[in-house]
Amino acid sequence: MSRRLAYVVISVVFAGYLANAFFYVLQAGATPARIAGSLACLLSIGYLQLRVFSRPSADLRSAKAHLALGALALLVFVPVLFFPNAWAGMPGFLAGSALLVLPGRVRWFVFGAVALANAATKIGQYEIGLLSYYLVSSMVAGLVVYGLSRLPSLVKQLESARSELADLAVSQERLRFARDLHDLLGFSLSAITLKVELARRLIGEHTDRALRELAEILGIAREALTDVRAVASSYRELSLTDEIESARSVLTAAGVTTTLQAEPAELSPRSRTVLAAVLREGVTNLLRHSQATRCSITIGRTGRTVSIDIVNDGVPARADGDRGSGLTNLATRTNAIGGSLLVHASPTGTYRLHAEVPADPAPEEPAREPRLASLPIETRFAQVLLTAVVVGYGVMATTLAAYDYATVGAPGIAAAAVSNVVIAVLVLGVVSRPHVPPRLGYAALAGLAVCVYVPQFVFSNPYVGGVPGFLAGSAALLLPRRLNWVAFVAVVAGQAVIARAVGEDNVSVEYFVIAATNHGLVLYALTRLRSMVTELHEAREELAMAAVTQERLRFARDLHDLLGYSLSAITLKSELTHRLATIDPGRARQELTEVLEISRQALADVRSVALSYRELSFDEETQSAQALLAAADIDVTVRIDACDGLPTEVKVTLATVLREGVTNLLRHSKAEHCEIVLESSRHLVTMDIVNDGIPTNDQRSRDGSGIGNLTTRVRALGGDLQAGLTPERTYRLRAEIPIL
Repeated sequence: MSRRLAYVVISVVFAGYLANAFFYVLQAGATPARIAGSLACLLSIGYLQLRVFSRPSADLRSAKAHLALGALALLVFVPVLFFPNAWAGMPGFLAGSALLVLPGRVRWFVFGAVALANAATKIGQYEIGLLSYYLVSSMVAGLVVYGLSRLPSLVKQLESARSELADLAVSQERLRFARDLHDLLGFSLSAITLKVELARRLIGEHTDRALRELAEILGIAREALTDVRAVASSYRELSLTDEIESARSVLTAAGVTTTLQAEPAELSPRSRTVLAAVLREGVTNLLRHSQATRCSITIGRTGRTVSIDIVNDGVPARADGDRGSGLTNLATRTNAIGGSLLVHASPTGTYRLHAEVPADPAPEEPAREPRLASLPIETRFAQVLLTAVVVGYGVMATTLAAYDYATVGAPGIAAAAVSNVVIAVLVLGVVSRPHVPPRLGYAALAGLAVCVYVPQFVFSNPYVGGVPGFLAGSAALLLPRRLNWVAFVAVVAGQAVIARAVGEDNVSVEYFVIAATNHGLVLYALTRLRSMVTELHEAREELAMAAVTQERLRFARDLHDLLGYSLSAITLKSELTHRLATIDPGRARQELTEVLEISRQALADVRSVALSYRELSFDEETQSAQALLAAADIDVTVRIDACDGLPTEVKVTLATVLREGVTNLLRHSKAEHCEIVLESSRHLVTMDIVNDGIPTNDQRSRDGSGIGNLTTRVRALGGDLQAGLTPERTYRLRAEIPIL
């Protein structure tokens, strides 16, 4: 949007400069040769300015850019021999383009030299006052050309910078997620691996001990499944009320006498989520690592601080009471919003977890501020440029009034100077501010109107008032939408009427129209583009957080797809091994070998989820599904067309669908038969997973968001996913993906 607006304004403003020159050519003598020659030169200047110097993607340090600058110099100075007065506004294009193309101090030297040359070409024709006008006008026009050409590329750079910021924010999120994965699942999966190896050695010789180990493996696997859901769900806003009720219910079910006092308090979402996480972690640690019989939970508010105390009579075996670094993570989360966390085990046998957080923490995250501190230089540049142009236009208007000294005298010049000073103060101090209250804006417009029109009427001279275009541009900036551009046009047209009323000729009327239009658009463009740069700075955190949100969704989906399947398989095979341990030790050891392989793969999956997508192998998933279903005593039929020629992303998605389908079958149905069919044609591949175990409504409600995640994946490839009952009273999961 900002770059499109910049191109429109640049085109109109540059066209105004060129049209003004052409009108002066017509006034001097409208012969066919002069018309054709001037048009060719003016259109060439416009082409070079718009298509070479003003394009954000242009390499302004290339040989092509330098050749274009040389051609522009010829188009600016050679026609002066034929159109001396008409070409007075063209050196501004060369001065501004020199700032864009040339390096270092050389560009400012050339900038000044071009302005001086423009004034020098008029020596002998005009007196010193008007020569100074041509000098200043070349400099202001050069700054306008430079600013309008440069700001679109600055906006583009900032758009790229915000993407980089988002990537950095996502990287931080990946690190945090990897830490949580390690804390919650790394220990569980490592414990499963060690216990499986031990149980495999014990089967046959110490079967009773092996059965106890298997029972512990089952408990850890089920707990890890809960942890998977906890990690995935912890990235959304937690409900403190829900966590309080959950803690009460869980502790009561575990036989822990619970006293819970929670004062209602208005909390920000961030504080509420952190308190809920502290409560969840505290209760989890109590159940996992202590033999507590009593627990007291107190949540209260003191001033701007909210605290939570979790005290129980079961001191854990470890001093920190944490199997991983869960409490460390909680301390990180509380510190991030200006809070604190305290853990204390007393000699009397009580264990206390205490956290304090502000009720309404500051919205900014200090950790991100250093990365953002270096960017606002572009905003300062836009402000300096706007100030220079506003002051320059005021000086030009005052110079024109002084040129007409014989008519207006010293009072007229003084009125013009005062009017332009007041206008500059109002424009820079009020109009160009990012957010102007309506009343202040209307007052500023009234002040600008007084400065523009009162001197003109008092002295009957349109050159005496302040810059009329600033009133037009300010109206476009401050008035409500639709009315603003109507007011802009009214101011421009009104200036033409005033000029005609005081007896100005057609060329002068045309000058006032083009000047008011250009001055108004330049003020509007530089102010709006500066504010857009500021808005991009303000939006950078929102954009980064949007990217982080997408990453969180990906994390949650991959957790469900990868680890949910592995942990379900571990649970199923451990149950099977528990039954076989006494009746078929050999088969039991074989099953434990597979559990060991699955647990090791799950550990690898923990790392792959935090780093990037893991490309699942469809062939491996097919073999794994067959083995898993067979271990569950489910008769399975597999018919797979050759899929070697399928695109990688299609095969990965199909493998994910297969894994999820088998996982749901094992979790939520009592199937005895299952059929897996994959068929592919030239333009479409379909996969059906059909079983005769229809899940109950309650079971389907516990399925989580697996089908929803699969639907998202399949639709991302332009396909469709359907799940439901068939007329044959079977349950079918069907994926269709087009082959492009």
